[in-house]
Amino acid sequence: ESQDIKKVLEDLKVTLEGMIRSIFGDVECRWVKAYFPFTDPSLELEIYFNNEWLEVLGCGVVHEDILKRCGLEGHKGWAFGLGLERLGMVLFEIPDIRLFWTKDPRFLKQFEDGKISQFQPYSKYPPCFKDMTFWLPENYHINDLNELLRSRAGDLVEKVELIDNFFNKKLNRRSHCYRITYRSMDRSLTNAEVDILQEEVRSDVEQILGGELR
Repeated sequence: ESQDIKKVLEDLKVTLEGMIRSIFGDVECRWVKAYFPFTDPSLELEIYFNNEWLEVLGCGVVHEDILKRCGLEGHKGWAFGLGLERLGMVLFEIPDIRLFWTKDPRFLKQFEDGKISQFQPYSKYPPCFKDMTFWLPENYHINDLNELLRSRAGDLVEKVELIDNFFNKKLNRRSHCYRITYRSMDRSLTNAEVDILQEEVRSDVEQILGGELR
């Protein structure tokens, strides 16, 4: 990395850590390498909040050719993006992002303008868990799997957890095992219908992502 890039990264980190601490307080932060198409290097900022590491934003140094097309040749800059829903989940302790789109009064009546209050859970339908393991394709990122799941299963996917990260030295390949939690907001899912969804997801992992199922 050039000295200019290092200076940009330093400014990025100081600024964004300051912003996040102004929201969450004096939390522990860590930076994780990531991939985004318009920045290089690219990073994700995670905070240790409520006894777990939580990703709060993505960022990076903007590609020089993008700045050039904007009439800023010779300049350096950085960009970031964060989801307001994720911040809301942390601040209000909301466990499921899908609740932001519900019209259920049991959810809506819990919040007031200008006031931060802890979400009080109400009854839920049971979850259905499915595991999937595959060898990672080149340039893989967890966001690729998340987008695939959203396009295939929509809001029936509640959570995606990495439960095993394995590297085979002989093959020089890495595999991930994910636990996918399926749950409907308004009815009980049957194991049979989730099995159908899971098979479609497995097929998409091979055909769209280029992963190899194990």
